[in-house]
Amino acid sequence: MGFDFDGTLAPIVPDPADARIDPRAAAALVRLGGLVGAVVIVTGRPAATAVAYGEVPGGPSLADVPGLVVLGQYGLERWEAGEVSSPPPPPGVERVRAELPGLLASLGFPLGDGTVPGVTIEDKGRAIAVHTRRAPEPEATLEALREPLARLAAETGLVVEPGRLVRELRPAGMDKGHALGAFLAERAARSVLFAGDDLGDLAAFEAVRLSGLPGVTVCSASTEVTELAERADVVVDGPAGVAELVSALADVLRER
Repeated sequence: MGFDFDGTLAPIVPDPADARIDPRAAAALVRLGGLVGAVVIVTGRPAATAVAYGEVPGGPSLADVPGLVVLGQYGLERWEAGEVSSPPPPPGVERVRAELPGLLASLGFPLGDGTVPGVTIEDKGRAIAVHTRRAPEPEATLEALREPLARLAAETGLVVEPGRLVRELRPAGMDKGHALGAFLAERAARSVLFAGDDLGDLAAFEAVRLSGLPGVTVCSASTEVTELAERADVVVDGPAGVAELVSALADVLRER
């Protein structure tokens, strides 16, 4: 079974660094992990970051899920049994890291942080994300940045991944669909469920369809993104709904 992290297992928050897994989702995944062939999280975050943000003080955490694999950076990184493996970052990311603050300043978009409103930059190591959630006009700011970020990505050999009030510049050639499809083949999967909430998860939904396996796609619904709900087999109410679904699946599988 596969899951996105932000917006699926963890609620969306203004500052991405504050994101944490829904404790109910963590507990349900721990129960589920011993009952299915594999649990994989496919996320745009660095793999180790997703594991760290999956910690629940005093309770079950992501690292406690039996056999968990986390495919971070859209599959460029892999966390398994406490170890992370990954290729070196492409040179284009370093150039974006150096030029992006100046580009934003030249466009009149001040940088913010956890206390000051504005555009925020999230450095993922192998990708750079630009968030507008804390800007005074989030949607308008995102649209104004669309073309400048597309040009910067093209100049540096990267691609732009759209998301919920975010644009991420990252290496080409890997997405959640490729990552999930390769994992299904690796594990000789006989069925698949994937839950996501954002545009980047559409590729994983397509991988479920193309796999030829009995499969279910689940949308962690929000008012910000509607495309997934239109494509999903099951729609639930955000991370809380995902937690309820996973818990119910664990109950059914345990009874068998």
